[in-house]
Amino acid sequence: MLLTQLHKGDQAEITKIHADQALKNRFSSFGIMPGEILTVKACSIAKQTMEIEVGSTHIALRAQEAEKIEVNKH
Repeated sequence: MLLTQLHKGDQAEITKIHADQALKNRFSSFGIMPGEILTVKACSIAKQTMEIEVGSTHIALRAQEAEKIEVNKH
């Protein structure tokens, strides 16, 4: 499933990232990489943006970025 399919409060493990190397590197700098557990903290109306927590880092993602992250919900 994709990150955009999760709701506030959901936890999931990142399984795959479908992005070019530049975006993968940016995600990696925030701790967004396969094997990490994330928590959805907030979603805007119509899910245009999402706030997630990976480790102790809070990150805001646009829907276009969140669509590139494949997860397994816990």
